[in-house]
Amino acid sequence: MQALILVGGEGTRLRPLTSSVPKPVVPLAGQPFITYMLEWLRSHGVDDVVLSCGFGADGVRAVLGDGEALNVRLRYVEEPEPLGTGGALKFAEELLEERFLMLNGDVLTDIDLSAQLAQHETTGARGTLALIPVDDPSAYGLVRLQEGSAVARFLEKPSPDQIDTDLVNGGAYILEREVLAGMPSAGTNFSIERDVFPRLVGDGLFGFPARDAYWMDIGTPERYLQATFDILEGQVVTEIGRRLAQAGLCLVQDAEILGRVTPPALIGSGCRVAEHAIVGGRAVLGRGVRIGEGARVESSVVLDGTEIGAHTTVHGSIIGPDVAVGEHCRVEGLAMLGQGVRVGRGNVLAAGARIFPGVQLPDEAISF
Repeated sequence: MQALILVGGEGTRLRPLTSSVPKPVVPLAGQPFITYMLEWLRSHGVDDVVLSCGFGADGVRAVLGDGEALNVRLRYVEEPEPLGTGGALKFAEELLEERFLMLNGDVLTDIDLSAQLAQHETTGARGTLALIPVDDPSAYGLVRLQEGSAVARFLEKPSPDQIDTDLVNGGAYILEREVLAGMPSAGTNFSIERDVFPRLVGDGLFGFPARDAYWMDIGTPERYLQATFDILEGQVVTEIGRRLAQAGLCLVQDAEILGRVTPPALIGSGCRVAEHAIVGGRAVLGRGVRIGEGARVESSVVLDGTEIGAHTTVHGSIIGPDVAVGEHCRVEGLAMLGQGVRVGRGNVLAAGARIFPGVQLPDEAISF
């Protein structure tokens, strides 16, 4: 089985995390984000993946290569300019088989693709859309189904009196190649969701309600952290989650722990947690992170090579790679620090503060 994954976005909402790393390979709970999607696809028999790239294609290729280490065949298509979801699909047409999956590359999910494929074959569909339930449908475009799961209508941003379903587009499609025949020519910017799918209503378009699946778009700092916590706690099916469960939700990989680690936590190789320091719960330390004496890291992600000073507190925040945070600091409230940032002692970073790569803050420069 083959899959086309759209990974062309710049990840602007995740800056400064994505200022130096392409969004598809941003670390998430110890591994590049896109590898979770590749593991998920592989578990459902997908062994050939085409990545539709735009921004940062070379960076993605440098991390993933040809996919051999991940047991999949990886090929790359680079858009000359943003073409929209439909345009990206049409641009990759020459590499696509008679039937393939098309996926939004921003999503962490464990939708049962095998069941979706089985329904697709049973109904003889031209396209089958994975649909997920949401608590507040008013913020999404709803997908109404007829009996037998055929799509009846798409309803964008419905008013309260129009809400009669909680199912929305989950960004995972099974498509027959024949669908591409009626699309605009390659190089045209258009949306498959707005310009193609509505025309297929009544002509072979079906929905697959994935009511028991996990689904999270990681495109914002809040959702990036929530996805991290959900992986740690096993809310979504992942290989690292399985290993964490076997280790009692506390996976320490060749690290020196002199302080205390509280589950759930994932501690990378070469880390050092000093005396009287506490890491966890809900914490991820990348490789070679150093946590100073009496420091505390909770509900946060600290990426490779970063040093947290003595008696500093990090809570509910994201700290990029190769950062140095001085002693007696507080980093909290969804603060984000980009690669190579230097923070002097006694600073307080909170309320969603974003410090971009390479910035140096002197002692006691910021206090909220």
